[in-house]
Amino acid sequence: MLQAKDIYLDKAVFDDWPALWQNVWSRPETARHMLWQVTETEQAAQERMRRTLAWQQDHDAWLVYERASGQAIGFAGVQETAPGVWEDTGIALGPAFTGHGYGRQVLTCLLDWCKREKSAQKFLYTARRQNTASQALARACGLVYTRSEPRTDPRTGTAYTLDVYEKLL
Repeated sequence: MLQAKDIYLDKAVFDDWPALWQNVWSRPETARHMLWQVTETEQAAQERMRRTLAWQQDHDAWLVYERASGQAIGFAGVQETAPGVWEDTGIALGPAFTGHGYGRQVLTCLLDWCKREKSAQKFLYTARRQNTASQALARACGLVYTRSEPRTDPRTGTAYTLDVYEKLL
């Protein structure tokens, strides 16, 4: 478990599916800058939770929980991309939980965990150019813009620019 003042990150349990579906997976405004589709039904949300549980068994990925309510409000993960280099695999918070400093707490948890548990020397963070909140989060956590990469959204075929930020740990 990774802990911060107002949130904590932990592995999912199946019973988290209703909160995650309501807070994140059903929200088009959250999916807009991500590489996943909105989940539209309870049955689809339950199946998605089964896939999430299986994924988290072999990956450094967690749900984000709000301390005050105890409910799942998002997810986050990291992966090693080269020896000593770790990168986020996505941070998503439901729209009702943005603007409270939770994103900064999540990213700080990931940075600290990579350094402490994985002896990471560098952390990479990516954000779509249009995702101004994610861009601001990177800068607020001391990451520095290093480059941009052209990408295509596999859901829509739309071209976008992915900005890459780095921080030495």
